[in-house]
Amino acid sequence: MADFSIREVEGMRQVRVDIAGETVRARRGAMSTMRGDIKLTPRLPGFGDIFRSIFTSEARIRPYYSGSGSIMLQPSLAGYHLLDVEDGEAWILEPEIYWASEGDVALGMRREPFWSSLWAGDGLFTWKTTLRNPGRVAINAPGPVEVVDVDGELRVQGRLVLGRTEGLKFSSRPAARWPRSMISGQKRLRVFTGKGKALVCWTPYWNEHLYRRMTGESIEGALLE
Repeated sequence: MADFSIREVEGMRQVRVDIAGETVRARRGAMSTMRGDIKLTPRLPGFGDIFRSIFTSEARIRPYYSGSGSIMLQPSLAGYHLLDVEDGEAWILEPEIYWASEGDVALGMRREPFWSSLWAGDGLFTWKTTLRNPGRVAINAPGPVEVVDVDGELRVQGRLVLGRTEGLKFSSRPAARWPRSMISGQKRLRVFTGKGKALVCWTPYWNEHLYRRMTGESIEGALLE
């Protein structure tokens, strides 16, 4: 079993993966350094992946790393969260949240209902990454992540929910009935209904939040080029 860990240095966070005759995969361009006998293999996407890439910002190529040694992924002012996918469990991640996973974890794509995506401000077509089969997964997170058990309904304003299990249905609705919604000061809510788990990031790390407020962008890619 691959060993995933998160280290923090100078206010930045970084995922380290140690493997011993195993295979992991990661988001395209995520690798920072490799040590040991490790082979990187970018696999070409299928026709369906290319078609879906027209409607989503998700990268279709997620390189595999096989062998023995350690892999350091790119550091970030934001953070990462380690998720264990259980047997018989399926997760749905928000766009651009996936970072790395064990090779046995099956990645797929799921399109959200048309009207739900449109009213939530996500556009006409929203494809999200799905996770199946037991294994460990690392995801991007703007701040600390809490796993929340939902039995009924969870309503949030903004993109606080980074992922959810398949039993939770996504929709969007006003914060209050019209016309009270016009004076509530609240935007449309993102609603998750059913029974399952949700990955919720209630607040961002202060340094990432400050950087975004000052520059209007986030740090991506290699920092020392």
